[in-house]
Amino acid sequence: MKGKTDTGSSNPGPAPILLQKAGEFIRFFLGELRPKGRVLTPFNVISGAIILLGAVLVVIRFARGLGAVTNLNQDYPWGLWIGFDVVTGVAFAGGAYVLTFVVHVLRFKKYEPIVRATVLNGFLAYVFYAGALLLDLGRPWNVINPIIGKAFGLSSVLFLVAWHFMLYMICEFVEFAPAVAEWLNWKRVRRFVMSLTMGAVIFGITLSTLHQSGLGALFLLAPSKIHPLWYSGSIPVLFFISSIFAGLSMVIIESSISHRIFNSQIDGEHRASHGEIVLGLGKGAACALFVYLFLKIIDFVHGRHWDLIPTPMGYWYLLETVGFVLVPAGLFVYAVRKESVPMVQFTAVLAAIGVVLNRLNVSIIAFKWYEPVRYVPSWMEVEITLAVIFLEIWVFRWVVNRMPVLRKYREPEGEPVKEAEVVKWRPSHM
Repeated sequence: MKGKTDTGSSNPGPAPILLQKAGEFIRFFLGELRPKGRVLTPFNVISGAIILLGAVLVVIRFARGLGAVTNLNQDYPWGLWIGFDVVTGVAFAGGAYVLTFVVHVLRFKKYEPIVRATVLNGFLAYVFYAGALLLDLGRPWNVINPIIGKAFGLSSVLFLVAWHFMLYMICEFVEFAPAVAEWLNWKRVRRFVMSLTMGAVIFGITLSTLHQSGLGALFLLAPSKIHPLWYSGSIPVLFFISSIFAGLSMVIIESSISHRIFNSQIDGEHRASHGEIVLGLGKGAACALFVYLFLKIIDFVHGRHWDLIPTPMGYWYLLETVGFVLVPAGLFVYAVRKESVPMVQFTAVLAAIGVVLNRLNVSIIAFKWYEPVRYVPSWMEVEITLAVIFLEIWVFRWVVNRMPVLRKYREPEGEPVKEAEVVKWRPSHM
């Protein structure tokens, strides 16, 4: 592209140039697909085997139906894939809308170094976990119906959830698009998508507020099937608030792991501020946990469920509420006061376990607790869930190793943008 001075009849025209650029892009992209670093590591071998086995089981599921790989039946139509992949996974993706609100709206710039990784994590969570919803649909090809209008289902909460999932994934992609444009060296595209970021953030926050609570509203349809200790008219609010500390806890865990694994990509300033960032996230998680605990106590007192406590389900409820809500809330406060980053990281894991426990309790464990024969996920359901998680980690690692997610983007010096320039590829660096 440099040094072109011949503007006469030898100009090859737009079609050959387009073909040349397409060829350059394909060669560049194929080069980026090559692994970076060692391939035969223990993590790669174990996770690769799990992903391969999961792919085989997914083929069997679509070829022979749900009954071939799951323990789902007419009494328990929703199992692990809904309870964990969708209901729990979307809560953990909540860190993206919380952090973009803090950085772009409240202007807390100290969290800016982890925004891209958090948005990427949130986007992938929606793509993989919400995408796993297809596995649980008896007729997965009908998933498009609420979008194309063949059967809108306007009276269903799932109509709201389906549209919000789709729109929010678009918003998150727009928020992450500047990193893609920088990777491809598309300068004008980068400027354009950067101009859309604030609008996408505000729209995304609005959507998240509604569909995080909308997931909880789904369970308002089954008041007699959910144990009274977990059923409440406040489930939508509880789901929304729990998505805040679930998301922040996941951001603490993910950023701490990324800080260690991708350390070579992080500049000194970011490394030095990591502890302060973790402590700040711990403060936010503690506040959300105390609000959540307060609402749980109000629900419990108003429901007058004292007589249910000295029962097996009551003990299980106490373990969740005290062990994984009250204790993490107190530990977060203690860790922040002592400025102990390791304790904040440990407490984030406790809080994340509590979210998993609560979402599985509402959707599976406390659902039809009175039935003599209960649903227990098959090993194949667990295996496919693990395969989805590992596949998301692989994609996250591939993107971080190529795009400026954790490292700062620097404009190439001495390369002014030309009007006729389409693209000039630059290889990514570790």
